[in-house]
Amino acid sequence: MHNCSKRFFAVARSLAGRALLACFLVLLVGACRAGESWVEVGGQRYYVEIADEPEEKARGLMFRDELGQNEGMFFIWNRPAPRAFWMLNTRIPLDIVYIGPDLGIVGWSLDTPPCRTRNCPNYPSGTPAQYVLEVNAGEMERLGVAIGDRVRVGNIEGVETPEVTSPEVK
Repeated sequence: MHNCSKRFFAVARSLAGRALLACFLVLLVGACRAGESWVEVGGQRYYVEIADEPEEKARGLMFRDELGQNEGMFFIWNRPAPRAFWMLNTRIPLDIVYIGPDLGIVGWSLDTPPCRTRNCPNYPSGTPAQYVLEVNAGEMERLGVAIGDRVRVGNIEGVETPEVTSPEVK
């Protein structure tokens, strides 16, 4: 019995140590992402790369074989205008979400297929957009997001989520 209890406590200490290590790693990963840029759509937070320079916008997510879960790219322009994206040399299907200056979704191209030829179609915004979010295909449908829904942003220089104020009660 004595040998059995020693073994039990050794296993318990080992499991407790592993559980503590797992908790520490979860906290560490959360802390590492704390300063990253993010966009939240339908309650889902996506950690995003920022494309605000012409070269970054032109390259986008070209030549990537995968995009991590809850990751994406956020494109920024100084003012709203009609936008059109194409998928030249993009290897993964994407949801392209067009966003207005008030951070409301103004249009999208869902489940946009990759294009490996020079004759790639354009996917227009349909209305002026100032921002574009690209995430893995199927995300907007999975979240039940609709045109007109607002997104939230964090840690993106020059872009802030507008405060929503309720009407004054008289």
